[in-house]
Amino acid sequence: MIRVLIVDDSRQSQFFLKTMLAQSTECTIVDTIASAANAELYCLGNRIDLILMDICTADNASGLAAAEKIKKNYPGVKIVMVTSMPEYSFIGQAKCAGCEGFWYKEYGDTELLDVVQRVMSGEKCYPEEAPVIPVGLANSKDFSDREYEIVRMLADGLNRQEIADKLGISARTVRFYIEELKTKTGHEDTMKMVAAFVEQKLIINNLQ
Repeated sequence: MIRVLIVDDSRQSQFFLKTMLAQSTECTIVDTIASAANAELYCLGNRIDLILMDICTADNASGLAAAEKIKKNYPGVKIVMVTSMPEYSFIGQAKCAGCEGFWYKEYGDTELLDVVQRVMSGEKCYPEEAPVIPVGLANSKDFSDREYEIVRMLADGLNRQEIADKLGISARTVRFYIEELKTKTGHEDTMKMVAAFVEQKLIINNLQ
């Protein structure tokens, strides 16, 4: 029997995940907790085979940060990250943390149980790409990693020179990137352009 811990602060999502797992005779839900900050401690006192870990959890705790710690200290515990957020960097971060799988709650056509079965059989199970989300006149696939980096820093309140210093490029180059972003999205105002990324949840900041 696969002993599963659900880490998710949404009651609706908890119910959905439990309902999906109830269709399997191979899974038993050990517990459901709201904050990823408590997930590692839970593993200390309980035998867990698989964690379904939301990325944005209660107390602003990052499921990705918790997953990295758990994989380091409890490498036998398999982790599938689950999220409804299309944030561009989440898949890469989950891979870097050592997670075995990744599943979007609201995107894609892969069933959760299929991901669970493949992960528990020793596979890595990830979507090929993040969901394609419209951003003004463009969509999320139209932007480079560097452009996303700059949008994130703008959302954090950094000015052009501060961004240039962090990235090791000139302020003129930063300005070029910003103008390209505005052209692609059709937003003439920089802050409205940044807001479009944030509103579409392509940029998620302030996770701990």
